[in-house]
Amino acid sequence: MSTNTVTVETLPDLLANDIKVKVAGLDCDGILRGKVMSKEKFLGIAQKGFGMSSAVFGWDMQDMLYTTDARIAPPESGYADFIAVPDLSSFRRIPWEDEIPFFLVRFEYGDNKHVSADGRSMLKSLCDQLASSNCQAMAGVELEFMNFQTPSQDGYGAIGSQHHDLAAFLEKNAPHALRPLTTGSFSYSATRPVAHKKYFYDIFNTSAQFNCGIEGWHTEGGPGVYEAALKVCEVTEMADRVSLFKLLAKSIGIEHGVTPCFMAKPIQGQPGSSGHIHVSLCDLEGRNLFARETPDTNAPWPDAAGLSDMGRQFLAGILEALPSIMPLFAPTINSYKRLVENFWAPVNVTWGLEDRIASLRLITPPVCKPGATRIEVRIPGADLHPHYALSVILAAGWRGIQKKLEIKVPPMSARQPNDPRPELLPSTLEEALKRFSAPDSIAREILDGEFVDFFTATREHELRLWRETVTDWEFKRYIETV
Repeated sequence: MSTNTVTVETLPDLLANDIKVKVAGLDCDGILRGKVMSKEKFLGIAQKGFGMSSAVFGWDMQDMLYTTDARIAPPESGYADFIAVPDLSSFRRIPWEDEIPFFLVRFEYGDNKHVSADGRSMLKSLCDQLASSNCQAMAGVELEFMNFQTPSQDGYGAIGSQHHDLAAFLEKNAPHALRPLTTGSFSYSATRPVAHKKYFYDIFNTSAQFNCGIEGWHTEGGPGVYEAALKVCEVTEMADRVSLFKLLAKSIGIEHGVTPCFMAKPIQGQPGSSGHIHVSLCDLEGRNLFARETPDTNAPWPDAAGLSDMGRQFLAGILEALPSIMPLFAPTINSYKRLVENFWAPVNVTWGLEDRIASLRLITPPVCKPGATRIEVRIPGADLHPHYALSVILAAGWRGIQKKLEIKVPPMSARQPNDPRPELLPSTLEEALKRFSAPDSIAREILDGEFVDFFTATREHELRLWRETVTDWEFKRYIETV
């Protein structure tokens, strides 16, 4: 949890030397939407919140209004304001913006009812439910992302303006014209970061200043790819830190002429960028509830010998839910281009002890100490909405505990050559949405039905735009042949 103890009463002293405050909330694509306001304005709204247009849940990541029936912010509402309530515990200062105070918000209707699409409220509600059963969730997230040299509008090394402008460059150039920060694939390289060491270490150092600390920081497979393993913490704080780390990386990148890219699959033929999630449950005193004091000699499989009964039920819950919750792990059309075989990305309902090919990697003794026992969900890409993804993991796992589910899928280590192939996960956004939104889906059982309908509509909007788009591939393939 955040160590800040900020209250409405302490705010005036905290902001005594400031004249402005920055606030932001997350839309359904995990993008921070916010504003800067005067200190006086902020102090006046800190307790009850301020009005912010519901259009933040009425348009897509390019501010195009949804072409589908996304009912949380329908056009006939006139995109009337939601109430954005500052979360004072989220306070930090932004090092790269002259230490301006910053707060995240939660979105509510006028009657203190949370907006169902607000991921921060969704995750907090789940954690409150866990706390009532003397449980808390801990999480760690590993973000891989490709880094590109940011061109000017006229390209690389062009005569004239050298103002970096990637968006303007892409209006006139194909995406493959972008240059990665480095070429080749050099995972865990000790030398590659030196070529751009100011950028590389600026991200690491600034993350610590921004209360978004990195536990491990290195190059990964693919040209110009870095991986940040964020320090394990309480799950709501971790979700915030993932969102804030993306903001940090993009902001630091601007200062160094670099564009970090959190697409799941930026370049064809290269590995995608993952957003692996590690999760465990503890009691409120911090004891890991997935750990078993001694190995279970009667475990159904050796892989599960170090996992507690509660941990097995949690694992079973996720395994059973996986096919119907994929849109919250892989939310875009591009997400599914990463989820292909032979690229270290899972495509089946699978699990195993220390198995990096499976969808769920179990980490227990003897490969870790008992207190570090956890489950790694390896399906999400770097394009994940962290609050949605972590919420659905907790909801699915908790359902497994409540129903005392048993693991029905053998681990990968127990599979025989002639065994049937494991169940395939949805391989497209369209297929995933059908499973997600079905009347009897597990997603509807564990999540708010209004949210399921809303998120389905937002993704159907993306599918519609995709179907109407003529791609470079199509043009090159058919221009001379049909």
